[in-house]
Amino acid sequence: MTSDIRHLAAAHRFETTVDGVTCELVYTLQDRVMIIMHTGVPDQVSGRGIAGDLVRTAFETARSEGWKVVPACSYAQVWLERHPEYAELRA
Repeated sequence: MTSDIRHLAAAHRFETTVDGVTCELVYTLQDRVMIIMHTGVPDQVSGRGIAGDLVRTAFETARSEGWKVVPACSYAQVWLERHPEYAELRA
């Protein structure tokens, strides 16, 4: 798991830097519903589970804040299907 994921709440994003490359998850927040819009991991560092770590961190943040989640990006949708333990957070 990527341990240095930062939640930049004012910017509505989570990010981490791996081998000097920035990876991100971008969301919007409306009425206590986090809408995951984009998960981006550049090719140079792909295949390491970074996107999954970003999405898991976003869902864990939503859980701790009492938010629901709409996985609008295709990666987050597939991730949620593979992790039914987070299904109760789906808006």
